[in-house]
Amino acid sequence: MVKPTPMEEKLKYSLLRDLNDSQSIWTRNEKRTWFLTLLAGTCMLYSTRTTMPLLVPAVASERKWSKTDSGTVLSSFFWGYTLTQVLGGYLSDKFGGQKVVLLSAIGWSLITFWMPNIITSASYLSSYSIPFIVAVRIVNGACQGVHFPSMISITSQNLSASERTSFFSILTSGSALGTLLTGILGSFILDYFGWPTVFRVIGFLGLSWTLFLRYYTMATDRYRIINLSQPSRICSKLGHSETVPWLKLFGRTSFWACVLSHACEMNCFFVLLSWLPTYFHENFPHAKGWVVNMIPWLALPPVTILGKAFTEALIARQWSLTKIRKLVQSFCFLGQNAALFIMCHTEQFNTALACMSIIIGLSGFHNNAVTVNPQDLAPSHSGSVFGLMNTVGAIPGFLGVYLAGHILELTQSWSAVFSTAAAINTVGWFVFTIFGSAEAIV
Repeated sequence: MVKPTPMEEKLKYSLLRDLNDSQSIWTRNEKRTWFLTLLAGTCMLYSTRTTMPLLVPAVASERKWSKTDSGTVLSSFFWGYTLTQVLGGYLSDKFGGQKVVLLSAIGWSLITFWMPNIITSASYLSSYSIPFIVAVRIVNGACQGVHFPSMISITSQNLSASERTSFFSILTSGSALGTLLTGILGSFILDYFGWPTVFRVIGFLGLSWTLFLRYYTMATDRYRIINLSQPSRICSKLGHSETVPWLKLFGRTSFWACVLSHACEMNCFFVLLSWLPTYFHENFPHAKGWVVNMIPWLALPPVTILGKAFTEALIARQWSLTKIRKLVQSFCFLGQNAALFIMCHTEQFNTALACMSIIIGLSGFHNNAVTVNPQDLAPSHSGSVFGLMNTVGAIPGFLGVYLAGHILELTQSWSAVFSTAAAINTVGWFVFTIFGSAEAIV
């Protein structure tokens, strides 16, 4: 008996299956390949994103930047990050997120690789040095802004409804892996080779990932055979110009609850993401850099997986998905606020490190609640809706990060920074608890 070729097996699979929303377009091997690729991509995304926060103390000391200068450089990334969220989701929903992710990754990898040259060149511009660096950081943020909307669009287009939430929520844990990579590898390189080498190495790793995506993972799409008798999702999605029903979405309080609560949690997350290295450098100068840049982020992947398991357990008990989303998000907000309160009053290194780990780890619950809520509210337009949600979520990124730097410049008070983050978290908790929902709008 002649064994069927892989191509024949795929043809048979494609002709027999019914491509509706209860089935995946990806085969099992494709799921595995794309999961590992997107996880690694999210890892590299955050590795390049957290390189500047890690190196700001060293760069600021060498270049004589003030706290306000540092805050402006750090926050400017989020100015660009807000610009491309909706556009990235729209292009991904229409043409496919794979291409959007690839092109953007080339951009943010090259910028990271060339950042030492950019900073050195800026020093010759005198009073325009900071604005020049800010402009480059805005472009970097714009490139990275399309990643998550594209990724959620990819999962929506290729996975069944029952698989999307858990698949995407685990992919978000790549942010912790990337931050860990920068914290461990970056801290080591910084100590022994200097800050320019950190940019070079992390940027090179990002470029290496783009080659893997282009010439290995995306190559599988060339051999996909579309079931012409049931082209519902894969054909209707790509190249289709169906307009996102924004007016209908804007008229529902559950949509705005999702958007605003995401913005509140992102404020806390981005402020810590940007200022955590500086906080430990100033308050505990003898602490090892790799410890403070690694330990807090170790908590995020397991808590994300715990949140996924907790969600699935409640679904198995036939809990309302709306109640599940609200409960999981409440654990995130209330736990973070408790840790922020302790941070305002502690002077102990171990306590501060534990609280930071709790705050960052509980973002894993957010990844299983509000972050995946766009797939509940608008499964057919999840990329575009997530893009708008992340656009609003990035606004506290640049405002909050800049405000934190300005507060520190004026008051030298980290307690004021943490108290502000806790107050904003509380607003998000009230809004989502009262108005949040997992019922589909469109």
